[in-house]
Amino acid sequence: MIWRRFLLTGLIFFNIFLLYNLIWSDNGIFAYLELKARHEQLKQRLEAVNEHSLDLSQEIRWLKTDRAFTEKMARSQMNYLKENEVLYQFPKDAPPARQGEGGRADGQ
Repeated sequence: MIWRRFLLTGLIFFNIFLLYNLIWSDNGIFAYLELKARHEQLKQRLEAVNEHSLDLSQEIRWLKTDRAFTEKMARSQMNYLKENEVLYQFPKDAPPARQGEGGRADGQ
């Protein structure tokens, strides 16, 4: 009868130990939930990177095969010009007009 109590007590402590490890250990439920959330974030990031990679691959193909696209990219990104062309560049943020310096064109 006493050996049954020792066995029951031992099994209860063993179950408590297993429950503790299941919930709070490094491989427990909380760690699993954190890893699951991290996995989802990484999957989304991987999808975005794959989409960007496909876009860049398409752009490389166009640059290699399409002369008009190559010219368009060179003109827009590197400000290349054709003969007898003039390039006007305006500041992106224009300074505000000053009020006190005769704002009208006729000098009044």
